Amino acid sequence: MPDKTVKAVITDWGGVLTSPLNDAVGAWLAADRIDADRYRTVMRAWVKQAYDGAGTNPIHGLEDGSLATEEFERLLAAELLTVDGGPVAAAGLISRMFGAFSPVEPMYEALRAARAHGTRTALLSNSWGNDYPRDVFADLFDAVVISCEVGLRKPDERIFHHALGLLGLDAAECVFIDDIEHNVRAAESLGIRGIHHTSADATIAELRELDLLP
Repeated sequence: MPDKTVKAVITDWGGVLTSPLNDAVGAWLAADRIDADRYRTVMRAWVKQAYDGAGTNPIHGLEDGSLATEEFERLLAAELLTVDGGPVAAAGLISRMFGAFSPVEPMYEALRAARAHGTRTALLSNSWGNDYPRDVFADLFDAVVISCEVGLRKPDERIFHHALGLLGLDAAECVFIDDIEHNVRAAESLGIRGIHHTSADATIAELRELDLLP
């Protein structure tokens, strides 16, 4: 039976409303002729630290706004090499990294349909200095939470509580969509229903099962 207790959809942006992160990164590595193995080794270590809570690192700072985008670009570029062993340009690195991001229109359509169906919607995104399509946000979301603007980052429970407060809803009244399973589990630990996003079709099917789509 449809579950009518869910009144809001909270969604991530990169990798949910956009094409997959790995696709964008792959295009960037190829275009900038960056040593892909070296990049993945560096990023694997940084991401592990960022999500295991073992100290702080540049990803923490970039996402919570305490580290300037330009400084993150400098730190990351310093760890990388081109396939020829040369330096990687720091300036504009983030824009190049995410340059191949493209919107996933079925997900945008699903959000609009859910909102028209009476469901509240919110964006909850860990920013990497991204250029968000803010011109469409007013028509998509009742609340927008971007990590660097609130000084908090997923999976910190405080950023979930912040989003819930903006929506004026309890955790059990919301569903949260993210392509990073760690973030989904963090939301679930607070009583929010989680959807681990692997494809637009699968996520839309789950939203339909929750009676959030007409």
